Amino acid sequence: MPLYDCVLLFKPHVQKELSMDLIRRVGKHVCSRNGVLTEMKSFGTVQLGYGIRKLDGRYYQGQLMQMTMMATPNFNKELHYLNKEDRLLRWLLVKHRDTKHGLEFLSEEDGNLELSKLPRGNIFNDVDEEEDDDEDEDEDDDDDDDDDEYDENQENSGEH
Repeated sequence: MPLYDCVLLFKPHVQKELSMDLIRRVGKHVCSRNGVLTEMKSFGTVQLGYGIRKLDGRYYQGQLMQMTMMATPNFNKELHYLNKEDRLLRWLLVKHRDTKHGLEFLSEEDGNLELSKLPRGNIFNDVDEEEDDDEDEDEDDDDDDDDDEYDENQENSGEH
């Protein structure tokens, strides 16, 4: 089962009990489909970058909550009931990509493969050499040829 993040943005005046009731409903929906709710975070009241217009007014703040869950791939189609929820300003379901779960995650071979991708030498040596090259180029930027051309142009303009 893939891992999903469900982000819920509640209206700022919604009581905590009512928001937890909706989260409990989503959690029960996940569990009824043999999914697992792995993590839940509350970010409290957040300022929004723009106002969200609803039938009862425009909102510039919201209560942000995030739920991480393992659910079936067609789970996103089953959350359509959140569109009609009056307590929500917005909701979003994001599927995690390239994540491993369970025994696949505990494999030691994965760790060895990751270490083999690193270069054998000191990774900072290449950066230091590039910085030294940049300093040499800066010294050559100030040449005196432009000054002579400027003086010649002034002399020519004075003759006219």
